[in-house]
Amino acid sequence: MAALPNIFAVIGSDDGRVKEEALREHRKLTGGIDDGFTHEMIEGTADNSEGAFQICRSVVEALQTLPFFGGEKVVWLKNASFLVDDVTGRAERTLSGVDSLKSCLEGGLGKGVVFLLSATGIDKRRAFWKFLEKNAHVKVYDKIDTSREGWQEEVADLVEKRARDLGLRFEPDALELFVMLAGEATRQIGNELEKIDLYLGLDRREVTLDDVRRMVPLSRAGVVFEIGNALQRGDGARALELVDQQLERGENAIGLMRASIIPTVRNLFMAKVLAEKRLPMRNYKDFAAAVDRLPEMERMWLPQKKAGGVNIYPLFLCLRGAEAFTMDGLRGAMESALKADRSLVTTGLDHRLVLHRLVAEVTSAARKR
Repeated sequence: MAALPNIFAVIGSDDGRVKEEALREHRKLTGGIDDGFTHEMIEGTADNSEGAFQICRSVVEALQTLPFFGGEKVVWLKNASFLVDDVTGRAERTLSGVDSLKSCLEGGLGKGVVFLLSATGIDKRRAFWKFLEKNAHVKVYDKIDTSREGWQEEVADLVEKRARDLGLRFEPDALELFVMLAGEATRQIGNELEKIDLYLGLDRREVTLDDVRRMVPLSRAGVVFEIGNALQRGDGARALELVDQQLERGENAIGLMRASIIPTVRNLFMAKVLAEKRLPMRNYKDFAAAVDRLPEMERMWLPQKKAGGVNIYPLFLCLRGAEAFTMDGLRGAMESALKADRSLVTTGLDHRLVLHRLVAEVTSAARKR
């Protein structure tokens, strides 16, 4: 079934992107002209079910009122908060209001009347969503799922696109760190890019690693990433400084090691193996294509995405670091990581001491050529 020409919806869990795209859609539908009389914007944030019902009633009244001066009239239900599966969303009063809105839309809108909905959440089991799915022009903008392998690639693509819009270019190392610090939220990414844009000014457009470190706050994910970077560089002092900071903040030593140190050592070893196959190492797309062409038996032991296929991005990030290690050095580092993990789990040794010794053993291996 073709979507109706006068019903539009912008929905998704990425709050910043939804608001940005909904505003863009509204400007397109109104031609960028809103004198305060022709079009109606109804705020959709409801404190309770009665508020949700009254909002729906206001929207229905606006949709049933034809444009006073003729032409088109856009009714925007903005930031609707009562379409999700929560206490307000499940209330009978809310459901009654939403059902009346659906009935109004199903009955057809008057000539020149357009409905636009924006919401950061919607219960997709309910009839209202099923109606929109079949009849509206729906755009969905959900946050990138950071629990899935390979999320960094998606975020990096988003960051590069937004950076180009601002005329910015990232050095490879700077982009990697920015992705880990800014996370997956579009609004946060936009805020951090704007800060960097203002900081650099008009004369400099290339973003360096120092720029990112100076301007973007160090989140937990960023600390984990930075510890891994320090290990790859053989910078034991920096790695120990970050480890101590996290321990002083109450971070669990086992969690810290399994989130950062063990994955880094493992990925360095795998990257070293792949590098010895003389695969293209300087360009990510060429490297990914070469890995995909390897025989299945040579790919099975590599880290896998939940959706299937090799999780190539973290291996690519470790290629340069792996050059500083010998294969024997990395085997020794993996054995040290295994012993440290066992010590943390099965003995009463001081956790800080265990991690310090492990960092020293890994970074000393990086200096062996």
